Amino acid sequence: MKRIWIYTILILCVQTLLSQDHIIQLWPDGVPGAIEDPEYIEGPGDRDPTHIRNVTIPTLSVYLPPAEKANGTAVVICPGGGYWILAFEHEGTLVAEWLNSLGVAGIILKYRLPDERIMEDISIGPLQDVQKAIRTVRLKAPDWNINPQKIGVMGFSAGGHLAATASTLYDDPVYQPVDSISARPDFSVLMYPVISFREGIAHMGSRNRLVGDSPTEAQIHDYSTDEQITSDTPPAFLIHSIDDGSVPIENSLRYFEALRKNNVPCEMHLFESGGHGYGITKGKGSESSWPDVMARWLKMHGWL
Repeated sequence: MKRIWIYTILILCVQTLLSQDHIIQLWPDGVPGAIEDPEYIEGPGDRDPTHIRNVTIPTLSVYLPPAEKANGTAVVICPGGGYWILAFEHEGTLVAEWLNSLGVAGIILKYRLPDERIMEDISIGPLQDVQKAIRTVRLKAPDWNINPQKIGVMGFSAGGHLAATASTLYDDPVYQPVDSISARPDFSVLMYPVISFREGIAHMGSRNRLVGDSPTEAQIHDYSTDEQITSDTPPAFLIHSIDDGSVPIENSLRYFEALRKNNVPCEMHLFESGGHGYGITKGKGSESSWPDVMARWLKMHGWL
């Protein structure tokens, strides 16, 4: 049984290498606010070899659709994992490959996870990475056959929180860019996202990892992304299951209501079942239909 599992992982790795165009370092000139710890070694998650932990060198894994199918849209994908690990397969590579089938470039962000051993400020490391990712995709747009005005961000669970901060805190000066390229995504897709850091609603594991066990009121407000929405916030598409026992649906509801109050185009689908963390894998319930409704939403807005 163990041998079969190893063979399965090898096949998945080969398939990924065949479909992936290339990997680039996000910060080739040095990661801002980095602290070097020789014992902090990147590797698979403790429970699942398809998960990644201990990221010190953020990267973009670039999946480009065939040139004859490409429509110019790109999506920066932020896998979830509670700001502790990255669920890199079912919330990353499989999603990128599905986007390619739509003619969309899927670009997976392997972002740093908050840890005082490797970064000076744990609260801004992931936000630095996602801002830099969006700017990098815009910079590379001509080379990758991408329209720089059709770049979205997509996140799952804690990755959904990161995608939401990218959509609301894109002008926050968390690092000094070397150009004037905008970090604002043109749209966002938030999958069972962590949104609020308020007691009783927050996914406390994600909150504690990003802002510590005793955050200030300012930190709670700043990272409750529903409280940061303005009329300039990008359009959003949200997915959540009502029976989610990890991240309550109130997170998506709050973001959706704040978008409506600010007249930002938005769409939300709540599924009866599905729980949490299903990614793009086929489930037993209606939640597995989310890629179809998302594709229709993208097409309605002219991104397909």
